[in-house]
Amino acid sequence: MVKKNITFHDIAQYTGFSKTTISRYFNHPDSLTLENQKKIANALKELNYHENKVARILANGKTEFIGVIIPNLYLHYYSTVLNEILSTYEKFGYKFIVFAGDNHEETEQKYMKELFAYKIEGMIVLSHTIPSEELASYGIPVVTIEREDRYTNSVNTDNYLGGVQATEMLYEADCDIYIHINSALSEDMPSYGRIKGFSDTCKKYQLENRIFSKDLGNNHENIKNYMIEFLDIIDKMYPNKRKGIFMPNDTYANILCNLLIQKCKNIPDEYCIVGFDNSPISGEAIIPISTIGQQIDKIACSAMEILIAQINERKKKRPIQSEGLTHKVIPPIPIPRETTKTGIHILKSGKIQNL
Repeated sequence: MVKKNITFHDIAQYTGFSKTTISRYFNHPDSLTLENQKKIANALKELNYHENKVARILANGKTEFIGVIIPNLYLHYYSTVLNEILSTYEKFGYKFIVFAGDNHEETEQKYMKELFAYKIEGMIVLSHTIPSEELASYGIPVVTIEREDRYTNSVNTDNYLGGVQATEMLYEADCDIYIHINSALSEDMPSYGRIKGFSDTCKKYQLENRIFSKDLGNNHENIKNYMIEFLDIIDKMYPNKRKGIFMPNDTYANILCNLLIQKCKNIPDEYCIVGFDNSPISGEAIIPISTIGQQIDKIACSAMEILIAQINERKKKRPIQSEGLTHKVIPPIPIPRETTKTGIHILKSGKIQNL
């Protein structure tokens, strides 16, 4: 037997309400009293009603889709952020269409057209290729995360504080030379704060320091080869010195640690390493990596809250124009682990021993 699809007409007959009232329940439930909302909700349960999402989209033009553009899935930070964004479905009820742009502007422009074809109601953007001024011109709510945000609402980590925390963690490990690797970032990038925080802290404590500027990208072999070259350079430049190295993310920090383990069967006592993100790879590494933890769950949830507030405001008959942009900053949390302690070795048996 084929079950009959329950329609608004059936629900209206069952409850005694008009079809207009039933429609208001689905599209503007707050316009009904709580008592009437409850009556309709009970009727839907009794009738075993299953909503026709396609019909609803055609009726009101609201897809409940949010577009997400990320640079790549290679860096563990982006995959972790994406996972947290997707997990907000239960709280907010919005679904996601996700594209990884791989830092190619032409590709991301194509993805943007695809997202608009699906009538998305808003966007969360982590990629860097499309300027925030252009994103703001699209005419839909946009929230950016950890990228240039002059013209868009945004959620970022306090990167300057993170840079300070990372350098002070290395300072407490009593290093002789302090090194930071990062891309040659412009000052309007939130992550530039890591460089500034590192530099200011070294200046504060009068620490010998060096910044290596290199865009390492997201190709594992390229990153690995550069790290091999980097280790060779600093070993020659700073022999017999305790080197405190602040890496720009946990993915790169993990590659550096693995190279040291492969080369020396341990992380020599003359190396202290701090990553950034607190992505799972840092805690699950063979030797757990000290890191500056971005509160990624709060970042994702805050981005959705700001975006949903914009979407809901636009649905009102008389939406209120926002007077300014929202730039929310989430404080990072320093997480010291084994790579900033002394005497960490891996024995030939493969076991880790703290000396």
